[in-house]
Amino acid sequence: MKVPFLDLGLQHRAIRTEALAALTATYDATRFCLGKDVEDFERNFATTLGYPRALGMNSGTAPLHVGCMIAGFGPGDEVITTPFTFISSAWGISYTGATPVFVDIEPGTYNLDPAKIEAAITPRTKGLIVVHLFGQPARMDEIMTIARRHNLFVIEDCAQAVGAQYRGTPVGLFGEVGTFSFYPTKNLGGCGEGGLLVSQREELHTTARHIRVHGSDRRYYHDIVGGNFRMDGFQAALLNVKLPHLTAWTERRQAIAARYRAGITLRGVTLPAEVDYGCSVYHQFTLTHPRRDALRAHLAACEVGTDLIYPVPLHRQKCYASLGYGEGAFPVAEQVAANCLSLPIFPELTDAQVDHVIASLNAFAG
Repeated sequence: MKVPFLDLGLQHRAIRTEALAALTATYDATRFCLGKDVEDFERNFATTLGYPRALGMNSGTAPLHVGCMIAGFGPGDEVITTPFTFISSAWGISYTGATPVFVDIEPGTYNLDPAKIEAAITPRTKGLIVVHLFGQPARMDEIMTIARRHNLFVIEDCAQAVGAQYRGTPVGLFGEVGTFSFYPTKNLGGCGEGGLLVSQREELHTTARHIRVHGSDRRYYHDIVGGNFRMDGFQAALLNVKLPHLTAWTERRQAIAARYRAGITLRGVTLPAEVDYGCSVYHQFTLTHPRRDALRAHLAACEVGTDLIYPVPLHRQKCYASLGYGEGAFPVAEQVAANCLSLPIFPELTDAQVDHVIASLNAFAG
């Protein structure tokens, strides 16, 4: 039995008629940049997921960049974040001229370890970017206590955690700004790039709205330095079609994860942590094994697709070599990166396919 790591075609074929009708309506109305479709999606997203307001943007990187601009990060400032994440989590820091400062992660959750944050804070520290990695909420109580003690501007990177909650509150509402991505592979993905920013603080939302359109509130009048971060109408139209399915898709991801947990018995495997303060929405189901590469080759021979997310921590990336972090600087992140393996976990997987993944994994002779 063949089990792909991801098959976007299954989801898109199921909603094809409705999606094409929505895209046709946008095309015929020439609502190509912002406009009604984007406004509808912003309202629907906020209402469905429990946010006071939402601001659509043109990628998942965009709201991170805008959040760093709102915070006023700049040259000489330091901003703390995780080394085990996608590179976009650090780009906004670098784009504003600030310096990323990495802090190691917790084993199991793969999120920032609150116990290690304060040791990285200096008089130059101005902010903190928290990533809810793979759909697992980070420990926001401890993190926000530290942030408030040191007056840090907190951005929550929720790119992989749409629909996730921490102690009953949607992620993205603890810090000053929360950001989301609608890259096609995300739990709520578009047919191209897309992102979104949320904030409980209306003045920050207003500033972000101005930055999104070249720092302008009125056409041809530019009060602040902004950029072009506008969401296009086609992405919003498709996301409006997909959004009502998100709860069912999330529940299916969680059911697959539960099936993995109940069935995987291979010695040496460490499964992603389950926590008492929130439930993962399982953008990924990422385990670790000391013979990861051999295990991956075995699963490939069993026609089971896997992926390595993320094999090189950010502090070991060439683009950040100038920061001076050497090998061993963040041992947990480095160990996870060397041993992590992500299994298929998308809503259209059948139970039979999931069982084949489990049986194949358990049959590894490693």
